[in-house]
Amino acid sequence: MNLLDPTFTNILQIIKDSRENALRQVNTQLIIMYMSIGKVLSEQTKVASYGDDYMNRLSDYIQSQFPGIKGFTRRSLYRMKQFYEAYHTNEQLSDLITKLSWSSHILILSSCKTEEEREFYLRLSVKENYSKRQLERQIDTGYYERFMLSKGNLLPEPVKSKQSPFLDSYVIEFLNLPETFHENDFRKALVSNMKNFILELGGDFTFVGEEYPIQVGGEDYRIDLLFFHRSLRCLVAIELKVGKFKPEYISKMDFYLEGLDRQIKKNDENPSVGLLLCASKNDEVVEYAMSRTLSPMMVSEYKLKLPNKDILRQKLQELSDTPAIRDNSIIEYSKEKDIDD
Repeated sequence: MNLLDPTFTNILQIIKDSRENALRQVNTQLIIMYMSIGKVLSEQTKVASYGDDYMNRLSDYIQSQFPGIKGFTRRSLYRMKQFYEAYHTNEQLSDLITKLSWSSHILILSSCKTEEEREFYLRLSVKENYSKRQLERQIDTGYYERFMLSKGNLLPEPVKSKQSPFLDSYVIEFLNLPETFHENDFRKALVSNMKNFILELGGDFTFVGEEYPIQVGGEDYRIDLLFFHRSLRCLVAIELKVGKFKPEYISKMDFYLEGLDRQIKKNDENPSVGLLLCASKNDEVVEYAMSRTLSPMMVSEYKLKLPNKDILRQKLQELSDTPAIRDNSIIEYSKEKDIDD
C-alpha cells in the first residue's frame, strides 16, 4: 500500500488557495467595473436624452461589440446605476462592497427599503461570509427588523460594552415539526438542523452539546442545548419550552448558570449566559420575573413560520424615534468587529 506523499496535500492546498484568490480578484474587478459603469449612467441622468431608449441602445451596442456577453441588459444597466447611487457617498463601505458577490448586491438592492437596512445586510454578509442563499434566508425572515427590535438584553458585566448577540424572536421555519410536538422533539429537530440553527443564532455560536449534564448534590441535571459564544467568551445555555413563558423558568435557568460557572467555566471566560426559548411570552410577565435575578439571561420567542415583514417594519417604525433604534448599533458593532478581526 502506497502512502500519500505529504507534499501532495501541500500542493493541493496551494492550488485551492490560488483558485480562491483568483475568484476573489475576479469578483473585485467586476464590482469595480459595475460601480464605474453605474457612475457614468448616473451622470447621464442629467442629460435630456437619457431614458429607456438610451439604455436599450447601450445594451444593444455592448452586445454588438461583445457577442454573447451576459449581464448587460437594460435592467442590469439600471441596477449598476442604482448600485453606484446607493454606495458612492459612503466611503467607509468602499472596501466592503468588493467582498460581496454581484448577485448578493442585487438581492440587497431589490429587498431593502432604507440605507440603514442595506448597510446592515452588507456588513453582516461580509462578517458572516454569507452565501447568496443564506443572505436571502436572513432577509426573508426579517433579520434586520428583528435585530433592531431586540434591545435591552442582559449581559455579564465584563461584556456589557459589546453588542448583545441575542434576538427578541427567532425564526426556525426549517424544522418542519408536526402541529403538536414535545420539547424532546423540538431539541432533536434543532440538533438535526444545527447548521441552519447557527445561521439564525449567529456565526459566533459554537455548539457544545445537547442534554449537557451537570451534577449537583449527587443528582444529575441536563441543559437542553449548550453553546459557546466566541466574541463574548462565555458559555450559553439554551432551554427550550413548547408553551408560553412562565416565571418559574427563571429560577431553573439561574440554577443551571450557577452550575456551569462553578463546574464548567474556565478562569479566563466570562460568566455564563442563559437563553429561554419559548413559543410565546408576555413582556410584562418577563420583566417582573427577571427584576430580581442577577444572572444574565434573555427570554425570546420562536416562530415556526416566516414572519410578516410588513408587521415587523411597522413595529420598527413605531420605535424609530427612540435612541436605541436611531443609533443603529449593529452598524457600529460591525465596524468594531472589522477592527478587531
